[in-house]
Amino acid sequence: MNTIEQFNEHVMPTYGRIDLVMDSGSGQTAVDESGREYIDFGSGIGTNSLGYCDEDWVNAVCEQAHRIQHTSNYYYTKVQADFAQRLCEATGYDKMFFGNSGAEANECAIKLARKYSFDKYGKDAERNIIITLVNSFHGRTLATLSATGQDVFHNYFFPFVDGFVNVIANDIDDLMDKLNTLDNKVCAVMFEFVQGEGGVIPLEQSFVNTIVAECAKRDILTIADEVQTGVGRTGKLLASEHFNVKPDITTLAKGLAGGVPIGVCLANKKCSGVLGKGTHGSTFGGNPISCAGGNAVLNKVTNPEFLAEVTKKGEYFRAKLAEIPEVEGVDGLGLMLGVRLKTKKAADILQKCFENGLLILTAKEKLRFLPPLNISYEQIDNGMEILRKVLEA
Repeated sequence: MNTIEQFNEHVMPTYGRIDLVMDSGSGQTAVDESGREYIDFGSGIGTNSLGYCDEDWVNAVCEQAHRIQHTSNYYYTKVQADFAQRLCEATGYDKMFFGNSGAEANECAIKLARKYSFDKYGKDAERNIIITLVNSFHGRTLATLSATGQDVFHNYFFPFVDGFVNVIANDIDDLMDKLNTLDNKVCAVMFEFVQGEGGVIPLEQSFVNTIVAECAKRDILTIADEVQTGVGRTGKLLASEHFNVKPDITTLAKGLAGGVPIGVCLANKKCSGVLGKGTHGSTFGGNPISCAGGNAVLNKVTNPEFLAEVTKKGEYFRAKLAEIPEVEGVDGLGLMLGVRLKTKKAADILQKCFENGLLILTAKEKLRFLPPLNISYEQIDNGMEILRKVLEA
């Protein structure tokens, strides 16, 4: 019995997997069981932000594993305190909550927003609706699936969680209509600055401005889901910096700890004191090893020169893609790119790229690139050459 057969015999078939058994990795290169190498333009869906086994990251994680690997949140750890301080100072937020995934971070944001209105306006006001966007994706738990604005996910698991209403992304009229119709019942508007799973679709500045202005006017909290866009992915530490806004709440996960589980919900002073003792928790939230990995990531992604390189590499990708006739256009920011094709199907190209030693992703009908933030120009060239050959075949 080979590894794939062994795996499939014992693990629920909840993913559409490629027949690749990952064994090791270094830099931007993954290696399978047989020793074959692959250039990775997906980085674990943006999670391996520093690629595979970055030396500084490995040293930080291993040193922490030798010191203490876990403790209950009944207690404190220095590594957790250091990471929390650094992240709050780097992002300009007042306080944070530690979880272990993007879904957990978003669950925290949902609870925080609803309790903010409960505390301020009372239970009878029923001010608990959260507006989210069509094509959004916020997680796989029942609450975050309910928040997700894609009908394809709204099946099987009935009843879904009430209190979520969808608005068409970048449609100001639809936003205003829902806000006015649901007046005094909305506690938050939740959105991604670039809809990743929804097709790598950036929001428009005017739409973001309207969300922020109207929510401030109505005492509605703004929640930015930066699980995929945060931690330098777009060339800024937070994607909100591109839009010159500061949401009340921002959630982070994926690349924040460089490949070990983490989720974070950041809150500004307006709402940082809402969740008190007993109102939320997470067994693995703030795990010392994850915090050590996070500190190693922050050491690099908070460097302005590092972020400038992310922007330059994103532009380099776009220039290379523009040379390929089959490419119709490119959407996204920084190193979060969605490639529109003229005639070919993204799923077919993903498989062909894999067969030729390049790992990519898809989002709806687009190819999707989320390479390591420190990917080299040489690896970009090598990967793009494989993509070119596949698209021109």
